[in-house]
Amino acid sequence: MKEKDDQVKKAVALKYEPDRDGAPKVIAAGKGEIAQKIIDAAAQCGIPIHADPELAQALISVGVGCEIPPDLYAAVAEILALLYTLDDKNSRKNIE
Repeated sequence: MKEKDDQVKKAVALKYEPDRDGAPKVIAAGKGEIAQKIIDAAAQCGIPIHADPELAQALISVGVGCEIPPDLYAAVAEILALLYTLDDKNSRKNIE
C-alpha cells in the first residue's frame, strides 16, 4: 500500500546569497529516500535543518534551480532570520 503524499518525508534545500540572488533558490528537493539523503547530507555538513512540512510541500513544487516565489518570501524569511540568529549566537560562543 502506498503512503499518502502528506505522510511521505519531503526535504528542500535552499541557497541564498543576498549580494547575488534576488531571492533564495531551491538547490535540492525530494521525497522519501531522496528527502532522507538531502537531510543526511545537510546534517553531515553542519547545515541547519528546520522541519516545516507545509512549507516543504510548497517549496518542492518550485523546482530545483528556481527562485522561490514571492508568496513564500515571508515564511522563508522567518526561517532564515532564525537560522542567522542561531549562527550568530554559535559564532559568539566560539569566540568566548
